[in-house]
Amino acid sequence: MKHFDSFGVMIDCSRNAVPSVAGLKRFFDVISKMGYNCAMLYTEDTYEVKDEPWFGYKRGRYSAEELKELDRYASSVGIELIPCIQTLAHLNAIFRWSEYKKVQDIDDILLIEDERTYQLIENMFKTLSQTIASRRIHIGMDEAHHVCRGKYLDRHGWGDRYEVLLRHLNRVCEIARKYGYEPMMWNDMFFRIANGGPYYVDQPLAFSKAITEKVPSDCAMVYWDYYTGTAGRYDAMLESTKLLSDKVWFAGGTWVWGGFAPHTRYSAERNRLAIPACIRHGVRNVFFTMWGDNGGECPYASALGALMYAAALAEEMSEEEMKAKFKQITGEDYDAFTLLDLPNYVYGEETLVGTANYSKNRLYDDPFLGLMSANAEGADGSVYHEYAARLHQKAEESQTVYGCLFETMACLCDVLEVKFPLAERTRALYRAGDREGLKALAEKDYTMALERLECFYEAFRKQWYTMNKTYGFEVQDARLGGLMRRLKNCKERLLAYAGGEVPTIEELEEDVLSLQDGRNSYSNWQQAVSANIL
Repeated sequence: MKHFDSFGVMIDCSRNAVPSVAGLKRFFDVISKMGYNCAMLYTEDTYEVKDEPWFGYKRGRYSAEELKELDRYASSVGIELIPCIQTLAHLNAIFRWSEYKKVQDIDDILLIEDERTYQLIENMFKTLSQTIASRRIHIGMDEAHHVCRGKYLDRHGWGDRYEVLLRHLNRVCEIARKYGYEPMMWNDMFFRIANGGPYYVDQPLAFSKAITEKVPSDCAMVYWDYYTGTAGRYDAMLESTKLLSDKVWFAGGTWVWGGFAPHTRYSAERNRLAIPACIRHGVRNVFFTMWGDNGGECPYASALGALMYAAALAEEMSEEEMKAKFKQITGEDYDAFTLLDLPNYVYGEETLVGTANYSKNRLYDDPFLGLMSANAEGADGSVYHEYAARLHQKAEESQTVYGCLFETMACLCDVLEVKFPLAERTRALYRAGDREGLKALAEKDYTMALERLECFYEAFRKQWYTMNKTYGFEVQDARLGGLMRRLKNCKERLLAYAGGEVPTIEELEEDVLSLQDGRNSYSNWQQAVSANIL
């Protein structure tokens, strides 16, 4: 890359979806041709660790042999595979097992200054050092919001959290050096402690010398930002990060997280500011994240359009050159590939929706509870008929492995054409006392929603098994299977009400409140499906 030494990707392998070895090889082939030369597999516990049988148990973890195979293959196409792990927080999956309860501080955070914690971390480094050739490693340490406020507080009392964090960092870096590693870490905890919580600053933040002197000189700092829409904030954050280390990386976002569909256009808007900022500040190492928050429903391959756009920015390509290169590499038309975004564009495809995952929260919106009924106000789902037709056509035309992506999004739009307004229509007919209308709705729309949901399930299942290991799909079985059963139950209750067998439907008697705290924030299945404890 013209302006960058390391230009890479980070693939989330920890939120249910664990990409298959075959899928990653295909992906490495494509991104290497785009100009990417490094890749990180974000593995919280989804990799084999010697002497830790419960680590990644039943989660589809990569075996040592799989990691060796991936490392060899990545190297053969010019990509450095860099381990990307966690050595402080984001380890919630391991704490379900009693083996690791003893090293849990609070939430998803390891217990600092406990020797069993450092034995576990050493086992991580030891295993990875024997499977992946790179001696660069990402050690995580982000978003440990409550560090020192659980079991650590019980043992040691109140103390300076900066001091504790720095002692832990130095201990981890000491272990890393033992295996020849040059570590990097997310930088947000330094900002959060200094700011009393918030990460981002609009003016450079002056860290005290007492802090900066204790940051290990061989530990690079990674500034991550997937949201900022002003050039000034990137400048302030990069200037501040340089005070912590002279080794600075930037991590941008290619949004495939929170729902079923990607956010290619939003990713482009943000990286259009981020990449020039990195060039201005002489940041030579950049990568783009593909998180899988709340289930990993959206496949990493859906980010290829956003990744091509980022590569074009870095190489200063024209739009025509970018699109021609994308077609040459993937066999797909760039503009057509961005159609994968459509399920979230409830107000029409010309209206940028930011990171709102309307398609997911309205898919799971309970037709009686209507928790998401105030989400996407002003939209009625009528756009989905056209979206589905275009996506089905693209799926039929595709001659590549990506055809399954278009088919899945087409089938999702088929469901949403019926499901999107279902709660509002149900409530309106009930409030009007229209029993005949409810009977017709139950017999037609609820039946149609169930039929289309079955088709979406089959398409989604095929897509998952094309890209990922089989592990993790049990969560999708539970969610989509639960949705099907719930729709059947609601249909049966509507028919019972219409037939006079029950006098009321309690859920429909209660008013639906407006979501005053930001409609775009509701992306989790747990938030959409029920107000009860899940």
